[in-house]
Amino acid sequence: MSNVSNYPAALSEQAFTFFSKKLGYETDCSDVYSDIKIGNPQFVLLDVRSAEAYKKSHAITAINFPHCEMNESSLAKFSKNTIFVVYCWGPGCNGATKAAMKLAALGFAVKEMIGGIHYWEDFERYPVNRRIEEAQK
Repeated sequence: MSNVSNYPAALSEQAFTFFSKKLGYETDCSDVYSDIKIGNPQFVLLDVRSAEAYKKSHAITAINFPHCEMNESSLAKFSKNTIFVVYCWGPGCNGATKAAMKLAALGFAVKEMIGGIHYWEDFERYPVNRRIEEAQK
């Protein structure tokens, strides 16, 4: 018996529902960068890591907003119509998930950028803003 077929594939209607809902929760570096490149991002890209990590290197257009600082008053400057895309280090970090949960609890639309800065910078090689002393190494 095949390891793949040990568990039968879902019916196509069920699979469609599952995968379309999944895309409502997450996006990837490629989609984010594509929107940035054409100058039409309809979202705010948030780097939810520490200020020090952000200064070292972050995705272009991202603003730093550590997830531990998110609350109703710190987010008051944003319209409830704002769509956020959040990221942290990468697959081994749940900071983006924590940020997404906080944003959703406060009534904001949010997606997690899977792969985080690790995939953005190391795999995709998309542009980053970097601290000067880091860029000179």
